[in-house]
Amino acid sequence: MAEIIKMPRMSDTMTEGNIVAWHKKEGDKVSPGDLLAEIETDKATMDFESLWEGTLLHIAVKDGVVPVEGLIAVIGKPGEDWQSQVGGGESKASSNGQTKAAEPASKAAEPAPVAEAAPASGPTSAPAGDGGRLIASPLAKSIAKEAGIDLGALHGSGDGGRIVRKDVEAALQQGGAIAAKAEAPAKASAPAPSFAPAAGESYEEKAVSQMRKTIARRLTESKNGAPHFYLTMEINMDKAVEMRPKLNELAAPVKLSFNDIVIKAVSVALRKHPAVNSSWLGDKIRYNHHISIGVAVAVEDGLLVPVVKNADTKSLSAINQEVKVFAEKARSKKLQPDEMTGNTFTISNLGMFGIEEFTGIINPPDACILAVGAIIQKPIVKDGQIVVGSMMKVTLSCDHRVVDGATGSEFLQTLKGILEEPMRLLV
Repeated sequence: MAEIIKMPRMSDTMTEGNIVAWHKKEGDKVSPGDLLAEIETDKATMDFESLWEGTLLHIAVKDGVVPVEGLIAVIGKPGEDWQSQVGGGESKASSNGQTKAAEPASKAAEPAPVAEAAPASGPTSAPAGDGGRLIASPLAKSIAKEAGIDLGALHGSGDGGRIVRKDVEAALQQGGAIAAKAEAPAKASAPAPSFAPAAGESYEEKAVSQMRKTIARRLTESKNGAPHFYLTMEINMDKAVEMRPKLNELAAPVKLSFNDIVIKAVSVALRKHPAVNSSWLGDKIRYNHHISIGVAVAVEDGLLVPVVKNADTKSLSAINQEVKVFAEKARSKKLQPDEMTGNTFTISNLGMFGIEEFTGIINPPDACILAVGAIIQKPIVKDGQIVVGSMMKVTLSCDHRVVDGATGSEFLQTLKGILEEPMRLLV
């Protein structure tokens, strides 16, 4: 019996995957461990290896988005009847990757649905399709509807003349967008929206990546669902600035960063304030006994948060090496799901970009996130004298369902004490 290959769930938050490329083609022999395809999840682009022995009989979706458990391929013996295993016939795949098994024979005679955005009476030169019917992928329909494009005026480049996303995008980019017919007669005389750039203007549009979709969804849920409040404190980093070169001499060739020092200091402070190292679970609060710090890393498509697990038990040099490896893997999209899960607290540091102060959105399931700004030399009063100090602002975003103002403030006071006397980290 042929093996029906479905889109795997490659991360805990994954609901769909984007097939970037296939490394095998139909008819190729495959063995366990062979690289079949590259799949972009909501967190990284990952290799999808075969677990099966046989011949790649069918690729259901050559590229595009497929929901978890959606059909992507079939592996079996040459000549094997795999169609009956996927619903009686070859699966249909839209340009956004959603797969649907062919209808049973009893329904084969039913007419195919007409694209939602098509006019009631399409043009005489309708795009090719089954029996001349207008065929468009769900994603193409959605884009066309939003942009006001008449699908009936486009010619599809997909199988059987199917209109796919790139056909609609091409119409937009060429300035040839065609207004869809008004839905009601009363609006028939309204001017059609134009998407062609005016003289001297230009733009570029890119499809939203799986990562950006997940960032948008998760942070919107966090901001709307968790009642955020913010606590800002300024910390004198003079002694940390003075200590860092000495530590680097001892730890050579490791070059410790201020971010490494902050991660370690936060993990030590969390040990004294377990309420900040907690999670809201709806009907209960989880107080984590372990301390695992999510470290926000900027990448081309957005943001990834690898996790330094049990950070309070690790040395500064160990934290430094782990974060460096994570950053390299994040930028090359090679982070694994287990490297991005298990966080109990998150740090976002924009100090290297010269940002002095900002607020972060809580990274679920954490109750807090710490936003770290740049170390700025500025006049301060010390022992009654105006001197130059190396000052750093941090802002703690708190979920008020879990952390109250006094609790968050006490944590920041402890953190401030550690960073202003960083030798405590070495004890």
